[in-house]
Amino acid sequence: MDNIVNIEDLPALHQRGQRLAGIDLGSKTIGIALSDTLLSIASPSHTIKRRKFAGDASELLEFCRQQKVFALILGLPLNMDGSEGPRVQATRAFARNLGNISELPIVYWDERLSTVAAERAMIEADMSRMKRAKKIDAAAAGIILQGALDRLRSLD
Repeated sequence: MDNIVNIEDLPALHQRGQRLAGIDLGSKTIGIALSDTLLSIASPSHTIKRRKFAGDASELLEFCRQQKVFALILGLPLNMDGSEGPRVQATRAFARNLGNISELPIVYWDERLSTVAAERAMIEADMSRMKRAKKIDAAAAGIILQGALDRLRSLD
């Protein structure tokens, strides 16, 4: 199933009470952020420690079901020059595999510098290195999701 959609498709899919989830797909963890039901504000939620795809996907999809998520904003780790490297291929493969077991729409979102921005914000908040390490992927997911939410608001 091809569940990859454009950001412009989301308003038609959104129903009252539903949320968006932002995903920062790392090699060791999956950072997750959640929008409010008005699709205005992104909040970092948590991380999933990566194991095998089936377990990761099951945990992610169960979270989405519980939180009434209607679509995913998946960070696409493009190179600074806009080219695609191995991490982009891995992200696209994750989305493809998720599409085989779920009908949740997925929007790719350019995530360049999201982790850098999250790290900077955490340092400014005087967060310890250990705390930052535990929360960085969820914070990056929040930045990815907020970018998408801001774009959605500009469509109105």
